[in-house]
Amino acid sequence: MRVRGVDGCRGGWLSVDVDRLGAGADARWRWWPLASTDELLHDTDVAVVAIDVPIGLPDAGRRACDQQARRLLGRRGVSVFPAPSRAVLGAPTYADARGILAARGGGSMSAQAFGIVPAVTAVDACLSAADDDRVVECHPEVSFCLLGGGPGLVGKRTAAGSAIRRQLLSSAWPQLDRVLRARPDRAPEDDVLDALACAWSALRIAAGQHVVLGDAERDARGLPMRIVG
Repeated sequence: MRVRGVDGCRGGWLSVDVDRLGAGADARWRWWPLASTDELLHDTDVAVVAIDVPIGLPDAGRRACDQQARRLLGRRGVSVFPAPSRAVLGAPTYADARGILAARGGGSMSAQAFGIVPAVTAVDACLSAADDDRVVECHPEVSFCLLGGGPGLVGKRTAAGSAIRRQLLSSAWPQLDRVLRARPDRAPEDDVLDALACAWSALRIAAGQHVVLGDAERDARGLPMRIVG
């Protein structure tokens, strides 16, 4: 059984596949620096795709899963950007998005949140409610918290933050150093570790051992508003 962990990166996506349910030394790995969102999500050889991007978008306000994730992560809750409103998916600029939200009488959004809108739009265009069991939203910081890091990990782009995340992943996968040596050239360290954290959650989902934040809400398209770890 193959599962896939996916993180957004400059120019597209970075994903890693694990081809067995478990993490023994005989597990096989493959890195995919893919640009095609449809190929990424609808590879029929992959049982579960855990992707770090919002799935299930509010018409207004905040999703319950984002609020739950923030509470779970403590000081690292700032890494959970509120999912963008569906209304801004077609906005070409940040100013346009803010104008749309103002016209609807809602709150604004941060520039960081708008920065993920192209990735959110690409994923949203590929999904339907039929993908619920295969393609799930994952947040790497939630995964690292559940992996044993607890709330309040130091920032992932610091040397200490990278080291503790490597240590947490090594506790699940003793062969981590070999996996990291095989990563794509020039792939940023934080993206690599985030993709691996999503793969860890994908294995948990396939085994029925996962934790779900939210899931009581559905968006206007019928997609679940949840974060799974």
